[in-house]
Amino acid sequence: MVRFTKMHGLGNDYIYVNGFTETVADPASLSRAISDRHTGVGGDGLILILPPQNGVEADLRMRMFNADGSESQMCGNGIRCVCKYAHDHGLSNAKPMRIETGAGVLALQYTVNGRGEVETVTVNMGEPILELAAIPVDAKHLDGSEESTHRFTVESESLAATFVSMGNPHAVIYVDDVSEIDLERIGPKLERHAAFPERVNSHFVQVESPGEVTMRTWERGSGATRACGTGACAVCVAGVVSNRTDRKLFVHLPGGDLQLRWDERTNHVFMTGPAVEVFTGDWPV
Repeated sequence: MVRFTKMHGLGNDYIYVNGFTETVADPASLSRAISDRHTGVGGDGLILILPPQNGVEADLRMRMFNADGSESQMCGNGIRCVCKYAHDHGLSNAKPMRIETGAGVLALQYTVNGRGEVETVTVNMGEPILELAAIPVDAKHLDGSEESTHRFTVESESLAATFVSMGNPHAVIYVDDVSEIDLERIGPKLERHAAFPERVNSHFVQVESPGEVTMRTWERGSGATRACGTGACAVCVAGVVSNRTDRKLFVHLPGGDLQLRWDERTNHVFMTGPAVEVFTGDWPV
C-alpha cells in the first residue's frame, strides 16, 4: 500500500506521496492509475515529495507527473501544496522554504492560520524565458512573428500567441471572450502542434482591465484544468511584453483567483495563492 494525500490549489488537484516514508517504484504508472477520475482517486496527476538530491541546497524536492504519466518540470499550484504538506506534516518549517524542482530550486513564503496550518503561499517563480529556442518553440513551424506575437496555423485556423517558459512551455492567446473557446477541440491540437517539440500548455486570456484578466487552460498531459499556476505567471509576463496588462495582475481562473507580480528590479515572477488538503488514503500496489 502507498499512503497518499489529495490536495489542490484552486481546483488544480494532485495526489501527493510523501517520499520520505513511502516508496514509489514506477511513478508514471501510478500517476496514470491513481489520477483516473472514474477508476482511481482522481486528479490532474501525481506529485512526489522527496529529499533533495545530493549537492542541492534545498529543504525538499518535488517531482510532478501528469495524468498521462509524463513528467513535467514544474507546477505552480502543485508547489504551493508541497509547501503546505511539508509544513503541516512536519517535514520542514523553513521560511523561506526552498523546494527543488525540474525548473530549479524555488523559494516559498507562506502564511499560517490560527491552527498553525499553511493557508496561502507566495512562490518566487524565477525569471521567465522568452527566447523561442529555449522555451522551446520550433520557429520553422511558425507563420511569422511581430515583436512579442507569433502566428501559427492549427487546422487552417491562424492563431496569434505569445510564448513564455516558466520552466515549462506556455502559449498565451488573447481572445474577446474565453467562454466561447472550445478547449476540448482545440486544446489537444495546440498541445501537440509541430512548433512545440516538448508539447505546450495553452492559455486563452480575456483582458478585463490592465490589472485583471480571466483565463482558461489546456495543460499538456492533463487536459482542461481548473487552474495553472505557471500558466498564470506566463500570462502576467505575456501581458507586459505585449503591452496589454500591468506587472501586477489579478488572474481569474475557473477554480479561483491568483495574484501575480513580475518584479522589474529582479525580473522574477511572484505568484500568491491558496493550498488545500482534501483527504488522505491508501492505494494498493
